[in-house]
Amino acid sequence: MSVLEVALDPATVIVAVDPGKAFHRVWISNGAGLLADPMSLPVSREGISQLEVALNKHGPDAPVIAIEATGSLHRPWVAELERRHPGSVRLFAPSETKSARVQLGSGRFKTDDRDCAALTYMARQGAGRRYGRQASVEALRAAVRHRRGLVADRKIAQQRLHDQLNTLCPGLSAPAGHGRSLALETPTGLAVLACAAAFAGRAPQLRSLRCRAQGRLTTSTAQYWLHRWRGCLPPPADADQRALRLGRDLDRYRRLRADIDALDVEVGALLAETDGQILTTLPGVASSRKAQRRTVTATIAMPHDGAT
Repeated sequence: MSVLEVALDPATVIVAVDPGKAFHRVWISNGAGLLADPMSLPVSREGISQLEVALNKHGPDAPVIAIEATGSLHRPWVAELERRHPGSVRLFAPSETKSARVQLGSGRFKTDDRDCAALTYMARQGAGRRYGRQASVEALRAAVRHRRGLVADRKIAQQRLHDQLNTLCPGLSAPAGHGRSLALETPTGLAVLACAAAFAGRAPQLRSLRCRAQGRLTTSTAQYWLHRWRGCLPPPADADQRALRLGRDLDRYRRLRADIDALDVEVGALLAETDGQILTTLPGVASSRKAQRRTVTATIAMPHDGAT
C-alpha cells in the first residue's frame, strides 16, 4: 500500500477511469494532452475490449491506469485491468479525487470528466496505490463486509426466534430487565428452541431437553427452564403450524451461525497475509486522543513562570 512519489515521464500513457454503475468514464492521455476523445464504456467485457483497442493505437508500452475506488463499482475493472497490465493500476480514494478537483479549481462542481481530469493530474504526479499490493487487503475487506451482513441477519433471526418462542410459550423468556432472559445463541437456548419446535410449545421432559443440547447444559439449568416452562400458559390453537415454522427458522439460524464461524476462520487466515495497522477508531482510543489533545492545549495556554 505504498504511495508512489516519482512523477511520470511525459510520454507515459495515462488511463483515468471514473467508475459508474453501468458505464465508466474513461480518459486516455499523455503529457501532450488527450490521445482520444473521452469515452463512456460499459462495465462488461465489451468495455474492456474497447479500451484495449484504444490503448493498442498508442504503442506497446504499459500504461498507468488511475481508478477511483468507489465502493464496489471499481472492483471488476480493477481486477481485469491488473490481470492484463500487471502493476499498472493505481487506486485513489474519493477524498483524494475531490482534493485534486479543488486544486484544479472545480472542487464544488463534480462531473465524470472533472473526476477523470483530477485522476490524470494525480497519476501524472506519481501518486496512487498499487492494486497488486492491496489484493490481500481487498480480499480481507470483502470477507469482513460479508461477515457484517451475516451478523446483521443473525440479529434479525434472533429477534424472530424470540417472538416465535414467546408466542408458543408465553413468558418463557423474559425480556431484558424483567427476569432471566434466554440467550438463544447458547446451548441452553438452542435446546429450548428445539424442544419448542418438536413438542409444539408443550413442556418437555428433562431427558428430552438435555439430549437436544449441543454443548454444556447442567441439570440445575435445565430444571430451572423446565420449571419456568410448566408455569407458562398453554400454546395457541395453531401451535403445530407455528412449531413447523419455528423449526425451519431454527435450521436457518444454525446454518447462519455456521457460516459466521467459517468466515471467522477465513478472516483469521487473511489477516495473517496482511500488514498490521493501528486502528484509532477502536473503543476508547478516540476519547483518549481527545483527552490528550486537551492536556496539550492546557499546557500551551498555561502561563510561564514569572508571568504577571
